[in-house]
Order: sequence, then structure tokens, then C-alpha cells
Amino acid sequence: MRKLVLLLFLLFPLASMAQQTLTNDGVIQMKKAGLSDDLILATIQATQAKFDVSPSGLIALKSAGLDDKLVEAIVNKASGLKSSSAAAPNPDSALPPGIDEVGVYYQNKSGTWTEMMPEVINYKSGGFLKSLATDGIVKGDMNGHIPGKQAKFVTTFPVHIALYVPEGTAPTEYLLLRLRVNSNNREFRSMTGGVIHSSGGATRDQVPFTATKIAPRVYAFTLDSKLGKGEYGIMPPGSITTSNLASSGKIYSLSITE
Repeated sequence: MRKLVLLLFLLFPLASMAQQTLTNDGVIQMKKAGLSDDLILATIQATQAKFDVSPSGLIALKSAGLDDKLVEAIVNKASGLKSSSAAAPNPDSALPPGIDEVGVYYQNKSGTWTEMMPEVINYKSGGFLKSLATDGIVKGDMNGHIPGKQAKFVTTFPVHIALYVPEGTAPTEYLLLRLRVNSNNREFRSMTGGVIHSSGGATRDQVPFTATKIAPRVYAFTLDSKLGKGEYGIMPPGSITTSNLASSGKIYSLSITE
């Protein structure tokens, strides 16, 4: 009898909620009230909802303690898709609208994810005098150069970025770099000289970031005004060369003007 009373106690507010529009705050309140994930999931699926699935909205959900299953259900609900818990769809069907292949995306003003086009990096060695003075024992720097003083993609803060990573790749393998502007290109250090060996030197221009999982193999993060305006680049794994020969890679660059 006590179990029946408790069940009715839980179902009554949920039935009332079903007549309302469920939001991110409503889901967070259910989580804080101690309702089980299965019950929250059932409510998400059965209730009319208007969810904020922007990177900041999803990060707030994760910060409130929601696991990936619930966050995925919210994204699917906002996209008009069924939860993967209710069926076994193609993994790609759980992707946010606009994200359909491996790459880097930004969220435009209308909230749609838009693919960023990569630019070519040309690597050049420097520090010739340092290398010559030590009979080549200390190797020169290797710097990446991107043609042009400014990225084609120009935007303002905040900038919402999503990474759709290859299978088996983590978002921590991507680098966010602050680019140094020269007369006709943008530059970053990819390798710095060291005695006998060369060590990674991109940390001079590297900017830390933390990405949150919003869908299978999709991770989002936000660049805010604390970063400061300027030229930036997002470099995927495998784009840094360790060769002194002429070589190239790719980078997704953006110019933040304010």
C-alpha cells in the first residue's frame, strides 16, 4: 500500500507536468529532487518540451549531474528524434542537426551547426643561426604558417564550437591555438629546438579548453570574451609535422573581432 501511495505521489506531478512545456530547468529540478534517470527519461519522451541544446545549455545540464543518456534524450527530443533507449537507430541519427561527418563546426546566429572549412598549414623551419652555432646539435624551431592575415570565418563572442571526432579519437587530441599575425600570414610554433632531439613546442601558442560530449563522438565548447579577440585555429590530430622537410597539414581558423 505504501508503494502504491508513493507511486501515485510521483506520478501526479509528472501528469501535471505533461500538460506544461518541459525545459532544461524542469529536467534539472527532477534530477535534484532525486527522481530516477528512467523516470526522467520517460518524462522527456512523453512530455511536450522546449529544450535549450546550445553548447551552454548542454554544459549546464552536465554540470547539474545529468548523465549522457539523459542529455542525448534531450538533444533527440529537440531534434524530433526518438531516444536511443527506446530503439536501436543508426548511430548517426543521434547527431545534432547540421553535423553529418567528421570535422569542426560552429553554431550560427540561428542556432544551426555549420561546418568550418579547413585551411592549409605550411611548415617552415627557423632558428638556423642557433642550429649552425652548435654544429646542428640544437635543432631549429618548426613553425606552422597559414596564408593570409585574417581567417575567412570572421565572428564575435561567444563562439560555440563542436568537434565531430573520428572513431577512437578524444577531443583532447585537438589543439586550440592563438595565431600570431605577420605581414602576409598567421603563424604558430609547432616544434621547438632541443638538444639532440626535438620536443613539442605548440604549447607556447596553445589555449586550454574543455569540451563536453553532446552526442556520440560530438563534443562542444564555447569561446568567450575572456579569451580576447584575435586570430585562432583549431588543429585536428596528425596535423603537426616533425620533419624538417617541406610539408603541410590542415587547420580550422577563425577571426574573433570583438
